[in-house]
Amino acid sequence: MRTEADLRRLMKTRVEPGERGEVVIAAVVAQLKDRCYLDDQSFAETYARLRQENEKLGVRRVRQDLQKKGVAGNLIAETLDARYGQTNEEALARAHLERKRIRKPENEKETARVIRRLVTAGFSTGVIYKILRQWDVPEEALSALESIDVEDTEK
Repeated sequence: MRTEADLRRLMKTRVEPGERGEVVIAAVVAQLKDRCYLDDQSFAETYARLRQENEKLGVRRVRQDLQKKGVAGNLIAETLDARYGQTNEEALARAHLERKRIRKPENEKETARVIRRLVTAGFSTGVIYKILRQWDVPEEALSALESIDVEDTEK
């Protein structure tokens, strides 16, 4: 499956440049939409479902991935609200840790590694703190969370 933006990007390299190429791309996209082969909404729903169920990723990560694939912002918001609205983020984060076989950290270096993995997987810092506190990770090791810039990880 592909998004409309992704398909347009791929087709752009295969058609002649200029207005004629754009017309060909538009015609192909219109035909694919008419035949229900190209649907960003179903793509977003399927993508979010698979990332949540199989990879146990958080909502932030799925939002970023859908944005990279060119799905419209309002469609992303609708899809993620429906998919993650009733989801327990802590339980999902614990399932992610289990899936990746990540165990309780023993020192600051391992704590920082666990934090980075969870932030990269799209979980909020509040949930990460909660899990680490339940693991009885010392406060000094939790200071590693403050040194990680969540903004840089989200890019």
